[in-house]
Amino acid sequence: MPHELMFKSASEQAQLVRSGGASARELVEASLAAIDRLNDDLNAVVTRCDERALAEADAVAAGDERLLAGVPLLVKDLGAITEGIRTTIGMRAMEDWIPDHDSATVRRLRAAGAIVVGKTNLPEMGILPVSESLRFGPARNPWDTARTPGGSSGGSAAGVAAGMTAIAHGNDGGGSIRIPAACCGLVGLKPSRGRVSWGPDLAELAAGFATDGVLTRTVRDTALGLDLIAGYEPGDPYWAPDPSAPFVYAAGRDPGTLRIAFVVDSPNGVPVDPECVAATRRTAELLASLGHEVQEIEIEADEGYVPNFVTVWIAGTANEVATWGRLAGRELDVEQLEPLSRQMYDLSLNMSATDYLKALDWLHDYSRELVALWAGTDVLVTPTLARPAIEIGALNEADGEQPIQRLMNSAGWVPFTPVWNVTGQPALSLPLGQTDSGLPVGVQFVGPPAGEELLISLAAQLEATAPWADRRPALAMA
Repeated sequence: MPHELMFKSASEQAQLVRSGGASARELVEASLAAIDRLNDDLNAVVTRCDERALAEADAVAAGDERLLAGVPLLVKDLGAITEGIRTTIGMRAMEDWIPDHDSATVRRLRAAGAIVVGKTNLPEMGILPVSESLRFGPARNPWDTARTPGGSSGGSAAGVAAGMTAIAHGNDGGGSIRIPAACCGLVGLKPSRGRVSWGPDLAELAAGFATDGVLTRTVRDTALGLDLIAGYEPGDPYWAPDPSAPFVYAAGRDPGTLRIAFVVDSPNGVPVDPECVAATRRTAELLASLGHEVQEIEIEADEGYVPNFVTVWIAGTANEVATWGRLAGRELDVEQLEPLSRQMYDLSLNMSATDYLKALDWLHDYSRELVALWAGTDVLVTPTLARPAIEIGALNEADGEQPIQRLMNSAGWVPFTPVWNVTGQPALSLPLGQTDSGLPVGVQFVGPPAGEELLISLAAQLEATAPWADRRPALAMA
């Protein structure tokens, strides 16, 4: 059946093209058929490019050695500029802008043979950890369509989990790859700061907290995706050291005996769902059974973290609106911004440079304290989320509250992910748990600075011991 092709890994799909076992057109047709069948329920894909994708597929011959030759790809509609395909940032104000070039990430994936089949749903400007923009409406979770697939890379995660593609682009400024990976039962790696370029149009997003990445169902595909998109572009303000070997090699490497610490209490003191705690504790037990040195630790909560992070997040809003307008070739109409985005825009215009720098300095000082943990630890394990996937609309402000309350409400659900955007360390969510009702539960792994290889090796060991790739939402198999 066509959907079986899309539930093969991206690496397997490319191998089928190389061997002649399937054509690129067959893969793209299977992807488009899955979108046809599922997108009314999921609202994961907001822009399609069927004719172009099929034409590109017809240009891929059997035996093509490129690592993603003929593999269908979904691209999040934020950050990754796509030549000839509508790019909106989830904003009504962007209208139907069609860029004339690709961002570095998209260029590298397409050079590897990937074929873009569509752009995916997200919150406006990627602000929230749920994908519920006014422009496109909410993306929905294939495991339970009353629930969010997370955000801000929610459409990408829903598409991969449902079998629209095996790999999708995402990005992560406060958890936006790891959150949807946890909600949808996927592998989601936030690379180290400077590992992936924002070029040629952007230097950074969110004070350097944000980075591009991929969402997949397997550790090897995640490693392969990172190999393809990683690397310096001229003028990048940050860059990470090169790995010792391609990241896919790390997926086949024994991680050795690691010193692993785990925590189950949130860094901002919010309660954590018992099923998220249980998944983390079971993972700690599994790691100990594999021979790792595992100990539970506590990280003292600090009330200053949330307000300072939110201050930095707000600070660049007006500049970001101006940036997207500059790329689109016109000044954007701020009256078309959603209420939350508009309030953040107005707040940022009235924020002093000192306010911004004080908040950033506080976060950097806090980062030094956190990274000091790695003097005696190789990997930190936490729940990815404080609760499994929440219902659509759960973060909405109550009657009479300001729109900014939606951003504050999110801190009660995603306390574990933004910290590592601030420190710049690599962090990975793996689908190592399920609730009694069948919802995926993610467990987060945080590596040392520039330590993606270590995380990938450990993740591959866990995948081999407690595999998850055969888990599929019922919606995708109907």
